[in-house]
Amino acid sequence: MIKLFFCLLIFIASGSVWTPHFYGANQEKTLIFEDDFNRNESVESKEELGNGWQTNSKSRAKGNKQADLRDSTLHIYRHQVADHGVSVRHPIEFQDGRIEMKFKLENKGDSLGVNIADMKEKSVHAGHLFKVIVKRNQLEIADLKTGVMDLAIRTARKSGKELSESQKEQLKGKSKKVPVKLNLNQWYEFAMQVTGESCEVWIDGQSHFKFSSPGIGHPTKQMLRLAIAKQVVIDDLKVYRIDQ
Repeated sequence: MIKLFFCLLIFIASGSVWTPHFYGANQEKTLIFEDDFNRNESVESKEELGNGWQTNSKSRAKGNKQADLRDSTLHIYRHQVADHGVSVRHPIEFQDGRIEMKFKLENKGDSLGVNIADMKEKSVHAGHLFKVIVKRNQLEIADLKTGVMDLAIRTARKSGKELSESQKEQLKGKSKKVPVKLNLNQWYEFAMQVTGESCEVWIDGQSHFKFSSPGIGHPTKQMLRLAIAKQVVIDDLKVYRIDQ
């Protein structure tokens, strides 16, 4: 005990500061992308996010602006003419990885959606692998690759055909929901970590749950989509690759 005390004194005297590992982030990891959104559009009426971001506003909202750089934060909101939720996307590349950001919900129906995709994976619709959705009162993780976005299952459902018994069985247990209680107009710290077939989610440092499913373990995650049904505010986004 005395030895430990003197070691701590030496460590402090050296000017170093010890910071504990929070949010399960004790693996070796490499920062591969970050954005603090501390910039402005050249023309306020245009959707100019910069830093490699793209949106679906041209194809889904008739070109109307749905993402706005404002007060060094990213505001995402679905336009009234849009026929689909907003997708604000950026290339990423990891097998195991970690995504962190701050977010704020301003209205009762708002949510934060984080969708991970691989556009080269043709067994699913639009490359969907899995998603995390944070609402004011609920948190969900869903395996999309072997769940509802499996191309055969989605095609059958879109055509109105009844799913086969094997398809119905396949869909069982592909998502998990847990209750949460978040305040409107309050900033929260969000973290999600993907390790193998598991995804764990933290809000303000509290682990809410871990969910495991084969689609999460897809070996190449290549696209981060901020999938927003209505509205959200985001800041200080970071993406890490967890080194093997």
